[in-house]
Amino acid sequence: MRSHFSHEIPFISNRKVFLTVSAVLVIVSLVGLVARGLVFGIEFLGGTEMDFRDTGSITLEQMRGALTDAGETNATVQTTTTEGEPGFLVRSDTTDPTTANAHSQQVAQALGLTTDNYTVTTIGPDWGADTVRSSVLAFCVAIAVIIAYVSIRYEFKMSITAVIALLHDLVITLGVYAWFQITISPNVIAALLTIMGYSLYDTVVEFNRMNENAKQLRDGVHHTYFQICNFSINEVIVRTINTTIVTLVPVIAMLLIGGSTLKDFAFAILIGELLGTYSSFAVASPLLAIWKTREPKWKKLEDRYGEHAGAPAPVPDGE
Repeated sequence: MRSHFSHEIPFISNRKVFLTVSAVLVIVSLVGLVARGLVFGIEFLGGTEMDFRDTGSITLEQMRGALTDAGETNATVQTTTTEGEPGFLVRSDTTDPTTANAHSQQVAQALGLTTDNYTVTTIGPDWGADTVRSSVLAFCVAIAVIIAYVSIRYEFKMSITAVIALLHDLVITLGVYAWFQITISPNVIAALLTIMGYSLYDTVVEFNRMNENAKQLRDGVHHTYFQICNFSINEVIVRTINTTIVTLVPVIAMLLIGGSTLKDFAFAILIGELLGTYSSFAVASPLLAIWKTREPKWKKLEDRYGEHAGAPAPVPDGE
């Protein structure tokens, strides 16, 4: 019986291309993480954030000059827009609330601003250290739960390749933040943990289909694990794309019209969603197929039918 195998998109046939692209992106991301590093917000390091709003024609140079005069010599300043009005977001390493408020008041007076034009947030170093520990703990627990769940529900090899795909998504996402020096805030950490869920969902959907097809497929075409893997990806790819599109619509809306807090979250989700969709068929499934094909059962079938990938099984003479 001839199946619709010839109409499948050859994902697995192009696995070397996909894995090479992923390897390059991961290497570039790691270089960025090492060479440029991540910029952590005051929530992690401790310090002060001054949010100046409705600053009119005040220039960046004037703001920096006022900060220097007030004693904030190491502050970083970026321009902002709130409800169409210009402003500045200032971050410094000052951890004493009294000092931070005094410096903010001095800057405001020097620039002709009132107390209604700014807010000051100060976070101590101990709170920042607790945030780091909590974030690392949440990540480790999530990885452990993923490995345990997938191993119990399917098999250990699937759990390891799923985690590799997750790490692929997270490393590249962090690489983007490193290269563009975008601040890592608790909202970004929350987004990274959410990305793990999205990435795992797409991967598990494919793994579930592969697992079922490996047990039941009997169409005279899909003999090897590579063929079964490709067939399974094609069965669910439309569902995966539709889910990604529907999910990205509100994310893009948050990114375009949301406030700074929502944009921090949405940007990480946007990158992670796209990477999660890609890694499910370009990283997780190919790696699993390569690993599974080394098993005696699948290796034997690969040796026998591998050269016939994409074509029906030979029909015996006389039939």
